[in-house]
Amino acid sequence: MVMPVPDRPLGCPPGLEYLTQVDQLLVNQKVELMEGNLSWGWEANNQYVVKNSLGQQVFFAAEESDFCTRMACGPVRSFLLHIQDNLGQDVMTLSRPLNCGSCCFPCCLQEPPPPRNPICYVMQNWHPFLPKFTIQNERKEPVLKTVGPFCDCKCCSDVIFEVMSLDESSVIGRISKQWTGFKAEAFNNFVILVCAVIGYLVHNVMVIVYPVHF
Repeated sequence: MVMPVPDRPLGCPPGLEYLTQVDQLLVNQKVELMEGNLSWGWEANNQYVVKNSLGQQVFFAAEESDFCTRMACGPVRSFLLHIQDNLGQDVMTLSRPLNCGSCCFPCCLQEPPPPRNPICYVMQNWHPFLPKFTIQNERKEPVLKTVGPFCDCKCCSDVIFEVMSLDESSVIGRISKQWTGFKAEAFNNFVILVCAVIGYLVHNVMVIVYPVHF
């Protein structure tokens, strides 16, 4: 079941009109057969189905990376994530370089390369023990911040990243990686993300998911 195409408001980029009708997105990873079988040790390109709160498909997302990068670098690998609408047309592309996310290497934190037609940037901020990101608009002006927990590998509970105002005084929304059980967490890369953002720029809603790539 797919979400009906809404009218596109003035100034809204093509394909992002879906985001004007939602305040919550659910991102479900599709697990490949070989990836779900522990004996293969296989890491395939990740694919995701993005749904609204009614379970209607809003977008489809597909990772683009090479086999050697996936096997050697694991979750810190560089990749392109192609976001497509329900007609199979590209809406946006998220790009992540092969950078370090550790506080021990402040000169090599996550910073995306300059895109051809930018709509947003997600920049990692150095912090001694918390994962922090600043979301910028197309002119690299700070718009929002995302703050994660001290440990992003919690057992038997969800991992929550708060989406906050620039001064971190108010919470705009949250990204939650739902706990999927011992078997799924131990043996698979299965991911369920819930992204809820209230009353902010349509350009930023989808890109907020960018920092939380497990």
